[in-house]
Amino acid sequence: MSESVFGQGVNPAALTELAGLLMATSSFEDLMQAVADLAGRTVPAASTCVITLSEDGHVITVASADGLARLLDEQQYELDIGPCLEAMRTNTVVHSDDLSTEVRWGGYPARAVAHGVRSVHSTPLVVGERSIGAMNLYSQQVGAFDDDSRLAAGQLAALAAATITAALRNYDQATLTDHLRTALSSRSVIDQAIGIVIGIQRCLPEMAFDILRTVSQNRNIPLREVAADLVAKTI
Repeated sequence: MSESVFGQGVNPAALTELAGLLMATSSFEDLMQAVADLAGRTVPAASTCVITLSEDGHVITVASADGLARLLDEQQYELDIGPCLEAMRTNTVVHSDDLSTEVRWGGYPARAVAHGVRSVHSTPLVVGERSIGAMNLYSQQVGAFDDDSRLAAGQLAALAAATITAALRNYDQATLTDHLRTALSSRSVIDQAIGIVIGIQRCLPEMAFDILRTVSQNRNIPLREVAADLVAKTI
């Protein structure tokens, strides 16, 4: 790991990119996706990244770098336990160096290991001293997140929280609940599209999600639009 990049925290170029995301994205969902992608690229130890937000008891995955990250978080919602949920509920950083020996979170660690994930680092997203979500980094390596990686994750999470605050003021003055309602609606369409891809390709859900994400990136249009277009053509 290059000390010039992470010895003092996040690469300055990444900070500049994050600062420009608010102006470069047209919606709250696109902004969160850009932040997740940036975090996954900026912390080399991370295999993938996902951002979860919570409001009024509703917990939603608003952005993920790939299908595996999305699955890893949503399995926690199913079990109602895991590092992501603990980070949000306790407003503290939650970390595990080796999920194969982890005794917390019931059956969740075994599920993560079954998908090849060995370590996790979840950082709460704090706005006004209240945790509104978490930025979750996963790695296929044991002990992947050293001090420099944790420092970088903490800085990115703090900046992501600040970006969320600015976004709530920028995007039509909508509340976080409004954005989460929109995200939930988009996720429903994406889930329908995933089901269609599974039927066509006979693949796993996370692979189907990645196929949709690849189309989204190649065509440079939001994932929800790719999903909605596929659903509309299939009906």
